[in-house]
Amino acid sequence: MELRTLRYFVAVAEESHFGRAAVRLHMSQPPLSRAIKQLETEIGAALFDRSSAGVTLTPVGVVLLDEARALLDQADRVRVRVAAAAGTATVTVGVLGDGADPDATRLAAAFRARHPGVEVTVRETGLTDPTCGLHAGTVDVALTRGPFDETGLSVRELRADPVGALLRAGDPLAARATLTTADLAGRRWFRFPEGTDPLWRSYWNGGEPREGPVVRTVQECRQAVLWNGTVGMTLLDDEPVEGLTVVPLTDMPPSPAVVAWNTGDTNPLVRSFVRTAVAAYRGRSGRP
Repeated sequence: MELRTLRYFVAVAEESHFGRAAVRLHMSQPPLSRAIKQLETEIGAALFDRSSAGVTLTPVGVVLLDEARALLDQADRVRVRVAAAAGTATVTVGVLGDGADPDATRLAAAFRARHPGVEVTVRETGLTDPTCGLHAGTVDVALTRGPFDETGLSVRELRADPVGALLRAGDPLAARATLTTADLAGRRWFRFPEGTDPLWRSYWNGGEPREGPVVRTVQECRQAVLWNGTVGMTLLDDEPVEGLTVVPLTDMPPSPAVVAWNTGDTNPLVRSFVRTAVAAYRGRSGRP
C-alpha cells in the first residue's frame, strides 16, 4: 500500500468526487480511478459507494480514511524530524493584510505543537499581492484570500466570510440594514494599483471599474474612507475604526479564506501546514 495511493484516496474522500479530486491532485481522472480500484482490490472491499453525484465512503472506507491520514501524517513527521536534526527544518508563511484571525491563531498553536523544532518565518504582504509572495517564490505557503490567478498553485478553501460596504459613520447609506453594489453606483471607491491581479481587483471593486484613491494596505483602505468619504468593500466581521461602519452587501459572494502553495512542492512541512490549517479552520466555533 503506497503512500502516494493513500494520498489519492484521501483526496477523493475529502472531495467526495473523483473529478474534483483529480483537479486537486493535478492529474487526469482515469489514472486516479484506476489507482483507487487497485487499492480496493488489494484491500478486498469497496471503499466508496459511487453515484452520478459523486462518492461516499463505505464503512471500510471510513476506517481506512482515519488510518491513511495517520500514516501520511507520520510519514511527514519522520521527514520533518530528520530535517530538524539536520538543521534544515524551516518554512516561510505568507499572510495577507492585518488583524488577528482566531482561526489563524489556532493554526499557529496546532502547528507549533506538531512541529516544535521547526523555525517558522512569517511574511506579511499588502493587498497588491494576494498570493503573498508565492508567485515570486519568496514564501513556501500562504494564508490569503481569493480569487486570484492560481496558475502553478494549489489552493484549498478554509472558510468563506461575508463582506460589506465600508462607509463613514455619517454617510447617508450607513443607516441602511443592507446594501447592494448598485446602491454604491457613482461613488468613488478605493482601488488597487495597476498590475494588481485582475481577478482580485475585480472582486474587491464589486465587479465594476472604479475611480478613486489607490491603496495598498488594509489601513490605507480605512483611511481613504475616513479622510475622503470614498467607499469600498471589507469583511463584514472586521471591527471598523471609530468614525467608520460596515453595512452588509447582499449581492456579493463571500470572500474565501484559503491556504495556497506551489503545485509540485514536495516539502513535507508544506503538506503538514495545509492539513493542520484545514483541521484548525474546521474546528472553529462561532464563525460564519
